[in-house]
Amino acid sequence: MKSAAAQSEKERRRFGLVYSIIVPLLKLFIPVRCKGKENLPEGPAVFCANHTHLLDPVIAAAAFGKRFIHFVAKLELRGVPVIGKVLEVCGVCFVNRGTADIGAMRSMMRYLKRGEQVFIFPEGTRTHSDGSVDAKTGAVRIASKLKAPIVPVYIPREKRVFRGLEVVVGEPYMVEGHNHEEYEALADGVMERIMELREGESA
Repeated sequence: MKSAAAQSEKERRRFGLVYSIIVPLLKLFIPVRCKGKENLPEGPAVFCANHTHLLDPVIAAAAFGKRFIHFVAKLELRGVPVIGKVLEVCGVCFVNRGTADIGAMRSMMRYLKRGEQVFIFPEGTRTHSDGSVDAKTGAVRIASKLKAPIVPVYIPREKRVFRGLEVVVGEPYMVEGHNHEEYEALADGVMERIMELREGESA
């Protein structure tokens, strides 16, 4: 049985390889910049962003540089030929939406315990307008339990070919919850901080 460290290193290398192929192609058509790069932490962290387009994970990866992160994706993508396997070997964490996916939660907590980072879209799906979907509590639950910082990230809704796009990273902050009501309030707070970045305000 492979050790966790060996498995992590394999995923890291594969992530870097896929990054070196996909991200340059993306940047040919959508030049991506990052505002607030100084807010990108080292060590365990939970990145949380709004989600409006299929390309959002690739755009975020392009903005952050070749930083190994476990992106969270819907379970359905695992069954897509070729793409599903590529995502799996790069350390993507698949989540069964609409259920309390305990296995996915444990995987994310395991990554954080190893000092790695996860990237979650708290709304759980792509949205057509800001605030149209309530944020799920999974991100704040694992951040609270593992004492890992939340990093709010805003990805512009409008994406145009050959037009620059600026991803905004807010300051990391800690959350602490003890019951469902508190977690719901914390999840709403995450989305509020993300939207503040859209307005150019510092979180």
